[in-house]
Amino acid sequence: MHPIASPLALSTTESLGLAAIATVALLLALAAWRLLRGRRAPGVPSPGPSGPAAELKPRPTTAALPRPERPPAAPPLTAEEREAEEAKKREAYRAKKEAERLERERRAREREEALALARAEALARARAEEEARRAALEDERRKAEAEAGRTLAAGLERTRGGFMARLNALFAGGKLVDDAVLADLEEVLFTADIGVRTATRLLESARERVRRKELSDPERLKGALREEIARILSLDGAVRDGAAPAEIGTARPFVVMVVGVNGSGKTTTVAKLAAQLKRAGHAVLLAAGDTFRAAAGEQLEIWAERVGAPLVRGKEGADPAAVCFEAIQQGLRTGVDVILCDTAGRLHTKTPLMEELKKVKRVMGKAAAGAPQEVLLVLDATNGQNAIAQARQFHEALGVTGIALTKLDGTAKGGVIIGICDELRIPVRYVGVGETVADLKPFSPVEFVEALFQ
Repeated sequence: MHPIASPLALSTTESLGLAAIATVALLLALAAWRLLRGRRAPGVPSPGPSGPAAELKPRPTTAALPRPERPPAAPPLTAEEREAEEAKKREAYRAKKEAERLERERRAREREEALALARAEALARARAEEEARRAALEDERRKAEAEAGRTLAAGLERTRGGFMARLNALFAGGKLVDDAVLADLEEVLFTADIGVRTATRLLESARERVRRKELSDPERLKGALREEIARILSLDGAVRDGAAPAEIGTARPFVVMVVGVNGSGKTTTVAKLAAQLKRAGHAVLLAAGDTFRAAAGEQLEIWAERVGAPLVRGKEGADPAAVCFEAIQQGLRTGVDVILCDTAGRLHTKTPLMEELKKVKRVMGKAAAGAPQEVLLVLDATNGQNAIAQARQFHEALGVTGIALTKLDGTAKGGVIIGICDELRIPVRYVGVGETVADLKPFSPVEFVEALFQ
């Protein structure tokens, strides 16, 4: 057997030798490790010893580490100090709670003030909107009234207070119609401004129906007078109620010669008629043919600017026929629909005026074939029966085709319109019941009778 094949076979001397060799090897290994540790780069930590060498390295003890210094212990509080400290804490707590309460109250007040301000602003806006709405409604009402003008019933208020008031008083009481009632009716009719011829016609018609015992009741007699007046105003049915008062025919331009005495409202009627025709969509041209009255041209010029219609105006004292001729020539060139020619209006009793108007009419016919298509006579209703005389003379000289009765609202002589229609058989085109444009109203026989017998 080999000498070292079994450790049990080693002697004691040999065992000690092996132990010494192992110790030397361990020391050499430790030395080599320390050498390697010293050669490591600076800043790189060397691995700590491990194994048996690590176990041999002494460890630092707790007693070797420095201990922090502790503050000296506060002396214990006395009972009074503890009570004062607790009182301070309670006071601080109460102050904190009071501040929180005040803050809540402040925020609540701010919310209430904001809500109150919002409500006040909303109320002010609502009031402003309501006032604006009412103002708008009032403006619309006034505008509608201005556009509609006065009603015919309002315009005939004074006439109803005169002629019709006496007629109504005659029929009051429910007494039977006899000769005495007819005598009173005769007095009422002949003192009215309807003219002798018309009064006679109405009275004879009433007597004939009473004789036939058709009108024994006063209300029936009043109804019969109403029917007869309506027949007269419609020219025995020749005037169709509701038709246009001055129907614009096919002729272009359609020339309207406006005549009448000074003060009848002739120039104002021309202006109002121009405004209505413009509103109806017609192209209108005005001619200031009243060169005798200085203010007539200026008045018509102001109205022309207001209604937006062109105006042909000559110099003061110029030939009115020349002005109307120039206006018609301009109307032909520009293609207007209607030409309204104002004319001079001195007193109708002066023959030179009628001759001058005849000349104007002849010149119009030379300017355009068939002109003028309408000769409109403007009469002042306040003249009463004198208006009938004026209408007769103008009609004989010029062949009047239509009548405009103005200032009907300022007189109790509105019944004159009945006499004009009855005696001259000339249709009434317009009636004036006020100052605005809308107060020049198309004449309606039915509406007139209804307004008169209210």
